[in-house]
Amino acid sequence: MNKYIQLRKIAEVFHIYGISLAGKNRHINLYNDLKMQHLFVVGLIFELELVSQKELDDIHVSSVETPYQIIEKLV
Repeated sequence: MNKYIQLRKIAEVFHIYGISLAGKNRHINLYNDLKMQHLFVVGLIFELELVSQKELDDIHVSSVETPYQIIEKLV
């Protein structure tokens, strides 16, 4: 899959969850700053895995805290 298309699809999923990737928001902590529960973060990652057609290991899923970290591991 073209990297640009993949990034656009990933950005759409973040937008559905109400997470903006503009500016410093890429580095915002999903748990502390956005007050997301672990279950919602896992759901977000699952949807991102579907659109990117890649699968993250459970170790990576439990260790990511920012949108940037998730995107970095998927792309």
